[in-house]
Amino acid sequence: MQRTAVGEYLDYLRAVRKVSARTLEAYGDDLSRFENHCGNHGIDPEKADAYGVQGFVADQSAERASPASVNRRLSSVRGFFRWLVRFGRREDNPCDSLRNLKDPKGLPSVLWEDEMADFAALPDDGGRLWPARDKAVIMAMYSAGLRISELASLEVKALSAGPDGARVTGKGGKDRMVFFSEEAKSAILAYLPEREAGLRKAGPEAARPDGALFVSARGRPISVPGVRWIIGRYAARFAAESGLGKNVHPHTLRHSFATHLVNAGCDVRIVQEMLGHASLSTTQRYAHVNIARLKDVYGRAHPHS
Repeated sequence: MQRTAVGEYLDYLRAVRKVSARTLEAYGDDLSRFENHCGNHGIDPEKADAYGVQGFVADQSAERASPASVNRRLSSVRGFFRWLVRFGRREDNPCDSLRNLKDPKGLPSVLWEDEMADFAALPDDGGRLWPARDKAVIMAMYSAGLRISELASLEVKALSAGPDGARVTGKGGKDRMVFFSEEAKSAILAYLPEREAGLRKAGPEAARPDGALFVSARGRPISVPGVRWIIGRYAARFAAESGLGKNVHPHTLRHSFATHLVNAGCDVRIVQEMLGHASLSTTQRYAHVNIARLKDVYGRAHPHS
């Protein structure tokens, strides 16, 4: 029996992208729904147009799927067509003109653990931008749950006791202590000699030796837009290479940090302190992410669901 395009895409995710069994099962379920919809309407899934995909979204909503579930299924379909375009099997992605449904819960976008590992590995592969600095940026943001402004304002002197952690100033001028994982510490230590060499070459306009931890190629303190640009470049590459259709931005790393802690059983109040949230209700969103995921797993696994 000839393998369908969807089957080939799933083989690609398994063999090339090496996604986890859990992730592969989720994408397989989403795309099976899409294949069934196309079959019911006489559409070749590989050749579906925007109207056909929109019909799939409408059918899922009519079946009372939550906006989050519909958006996840659309994300899977979007990744499938991105893969077709990348390998020259069609010229356009019919999902480009489609927007996600509004989710009243407002749950944050998150990379799951295996996806975060793939994203963090990008600066080591291909020599783009400044790999040592970019690896340190990504790991510092993720492992400490830093806001983009907190990362940009982080100074070397804050690491005077070593790269185990640092004191940062968050919203409202509130200070808190953050901690770095072993991988983040290794990334920072690998970057520091390159930073020092770059400052020596940069001249009088360079950052102070004990000033901004993260600097540009010209030795100047990195800006908030600069961090967004760096993450954006890797996010575009991640989307193109993974085919997972996730929208990654700097705050995604902070969301992922908090969600992974909550999923691992960390008390929400402790996560609140780590994030520097003034209100517990803000942090409780990440518990909702966990509950939403549990419901999704239940819906997939329980025979009477």
